[in-house]
Amino acid sequence: MCLDRKLADRRMFPAIEINRSGTRKEELLLSEEEITKMWILRKVLAPLGSVEAMELLRDKLLTTKNNKDFLKSMELSSLAEAD
Repeated sequence: MCLDRKLADRRMFPAIEINRSGTRKEELLLSEEEITKMWILRKVLAPLGSVEAMELLRDKLLTTKNNKDFLKSMELSSLAEAD
């Protein structure tokens, strides 16, 4: 997990730099479908700066009840439109 001072300075918590954080063992934690959706999410977030990526992710997460619902509702086109 990598933290980002720019996010902390803007009082965006957790101040995690999403594009540089992750796990090497996600296949042990997630289903194949969830892994596929995580890769789509990473592709959408990759070109964004840390602040923009966190804002997009936060806004999308606020529209769902939990992470499972977030991944279930996630489509590449809906994320790209928010960009």
